[in-house]
Amino acid sequence: MNEIIKTENAAKPLGAYPHARRAGNLLFLSGIGSRQASDNKIPGLEQDAEGNILKYDIEAECHSVFANVKAVLEASGSSWDKIIDVTVFLTNMKKDFPVYNKIYGEYFSGVEACRTTVEVKSLPTPICIELKVIALID
Repeated sequence: MNEIIKTENAAKPLGAYPHARRAGNLLFLSGIGSRQASDNKIPGLEQDAEGNILKYDIEAECHSVFANVKAVLEASGSSWDKIIDVTVFLTNMKKDFPVYNKIYGEYFSGVEACRTTVEVKSLPTPICIELKVIALID
């Protein structure tokens, strides 16, 4: 089975790609950030007139990105407990890792998904976290 998944319950993709794609019993989610599905805003973000980041809230963005991932999983017929691999992209590892790691632990308690966390210089929008997820699907 090969299926393309799109949902209105997660932030819209920024380009020509779906939220997820099913291949057999595996579900591959595209990179998902913290933009809110309802208004495309990034929770806790403050920018100046030139678009420079003045302030951001890693905690608020963590909760938002996890909500977006959950929405795509549910739209796909999968669920949080079926996540098997997560790649996390942070824009400031030194500053944000402790908060992100604590919140991640709350969401992933008992899931036992493999995880890789890397720092990147920037992401396509002024978000500070993005997830790339692989899950099982029946």
